[in-house]
Amino acid sequence: MLFTSHPLGMQIIAVSDKKTIKDFLDLPRKLYAEDPNWISPLDQDIEAIFNPDKNPFFTHGSCKRWLLKDEKGVVIGRTAAFINTKKAYQYEKPTGGMGFFECIDHREAAFRLFDTAKEWLANQGMQAMDGPINFGENDSFWGLLVEGFTPPSFGMNYNPLYYKDFFEKYGFVTVYEQITNHLAVRNPFPERFTKIANWVANKPGYTFEHFKKKEADKYVKDLMDIYNDAWKDFENFVPIKKETLQESFKKMEIIMDEKLIWFAYINGEPVSFVVIIPDANQMIKGFNGKLGVIEKLKFIYRKWIGVNRMRAIVMGTKSAFQKHGLESALFIKLKEYVLPMNQYDELELSWVGDFNDKMLAIHQATGATFGKRHLTMRKDF
Repeated sequence: MLFTSHPLGMQIIAVSDKKTIKDFLDLPRKLYAEDPNWISPLDQDIEAIFNPDKNPFFTHGSCKRWLLKDEKGVVIGRTAAFINTKKAYQYEKPTGGMGFFECIDHREAAFRLFDTAKEWLANQGMQAMDGPINFGENDSFWGLLVEGFTPPSFGMNYNPLYYKDFFEKYGFVTVYEQITNHLAVRNPFPERFTKIANWVANKPGYTFEHFKKKEADKYVKDLMDIYNDAWKDFENFVPIKKETLQESFKKMEIIMDEKLIWFAYINGEPVSFVVIIPDANQMIKGFNGKLGVIEKLKFIYRKWIGVNRMRAIVMGTKSAFQKHGLESALFIKLKEYVLPMNQYDELELSWVGDFNDKMLAIHQATGATFGKRHLTMRKDF
């Protein structure tokens, strides 16, 4: 274990200045120093989440974060808590969130962090908290990893197995599981899948096109239209806003490949989409969260030579068209571009809630195999 001091006389400190921000960012690098699977997220990406100028969720929410120090002043844990007012009151009990939890292997220390988040949320009228989640959309930094401890793709939560015991013993219970599957790109799709996909792709009035940066506004609007229809029947769904999508695409721009993002249209109406990005974690591995001049040069080089893994961030099909086989056709279009490149070996289909039977069935139909399991958990106060 990295820290030898016993965490008696522990002290909670709010993150409020450059020193405490640095300590917040540095702690995981110390905890995971000997874990070959862990890849440090970029400091600038973490800090953007806690910056009101960069995170649109601050327009309808608030957050706070803390450090935990032992009696010698050594940082041994961290956490954050947040309230998304658009979502908090849709549950049976007003529910906030906690996340960015990191801690040494010591239950008393972990519980002190949980208590801190709980107390802050309760003081603002919350009666439960979900965790570990993000103060933002659920496509990144969301869920507790409990199975599949392999190198994470960009934005996917990674943590030690012992965190599961902390959450369960504190009283968190699983709300839903998040399943990530892996698709071997070079393997042919199952025959039935290919047959359906080709049939759909050739139907009259069905057209398919990839994202184009110069028409970004149109595709953002189309994606919002599809997404908000596709997910409207799921419990506690909050429609996504154009500003949030624009911010997401802006963040992706540096690694984006236009021909990995596909849309399906029926007689000109946007009806289905898939957003896939090259795995940026393969580009930033070894950067230790920094993006200075040397790292930027390495990043450009690694992007130029290419990475061998992609990550499907999100898919969606309007409810009226969900049994039309459109997703199959989108995958075929994607493969027509990817295979000749002779670059990608794996597509990570991340993550799908265990409540989403239709999407899990699509994963299965492609021939994808199990990759990881995360848990979204809740603690009632």
